[in-house]
Amino acid sequence: MIEPVIETIKAIGKKRFTVEFPEEKESLPDNYRSMFKLDIETCISCSACARICPNDTITMVGIITDKGEKVMPQIGIERCLFCALCAEVCPPKCLTLTKNFEVLDVYDKRELIKRPEELE
Repeated sequence: MIEPVIETIKAIGKKRFTVEFPEEKESLPDNYRSMFKLDIETCISCSACARICPNDTITMVGIITDKGEKVMPQIGIERCLFCALCAEVCPPKCLTLTKNFEVLDVYDKRELIKRPEELE
């Protein structure tokens, strides 16, 4: 009966396993991949990212830009493996993965479907 109390007292003096987010942030490794970033100006609408995606996460949708209508990637992040194959195959390297994981904290998973304009 007293053993749980003793274990609790021992645990009070130990270092915490978690951090106080958002005041403290964990350091992320160099190869950490999270939210996507798309440079609409340099995208050539080749659809290579959509073709290589193993989860069919990327679909090509039409958007209106200053130069007319273009086909750009729309990403359903709720299905993404963050494998970065799409970024590797992108010829102009306009699609990249960032370390910004905070934007993935949503209440409704429909918010994780990001149109090209939202990936800037």
